[in-house]
Amino acid sequence: QVQLVESGGGLVQPGGSLRLSCAASGSIFSINAMGWYRQAPGKEREFVAEFNWSGGNTYYADSVKARFTISGDNFKNTVYLQMNSLKPEDTAVYSCHADVKPQHGSSWSRYWGQGTQVSVSS
Repeated sequence: QVQLVESGGGLVQPGGSLRLSCAASGSIFSINAMGWYRQAPGKEREFVAEFNWSGGNTYYADSVKARFTISGDNFKNTVYLQMNSLKPEDTAVYSCHADVKPQHGSSWSRYWGQGTQVSVSS
């Protein structure tokens, strides 16, 4: 099994910053990508950002470009999301995902963390 542990959520004022972390552990042969989705109350879950392990490519939702930065540490199987210039509309539960091959020859599977709350309010 693969476990994802997120940390770094909390309450911040508009314009502030937070840094989320997500560490993958367990049965991991290879990781293709790790990233973040978020879900605000009464809304659909939406893509936020993704870090591709093989090429280091990054992808962002238009709503967070230039404010959020995703990075990865492949030695620690950890992905980070630096969130700057936070807005009230960024308030949501942020969930980490990892696309993992648990063993050599197995297929890719997506695993999810438990989610961490980010609240932006004055």
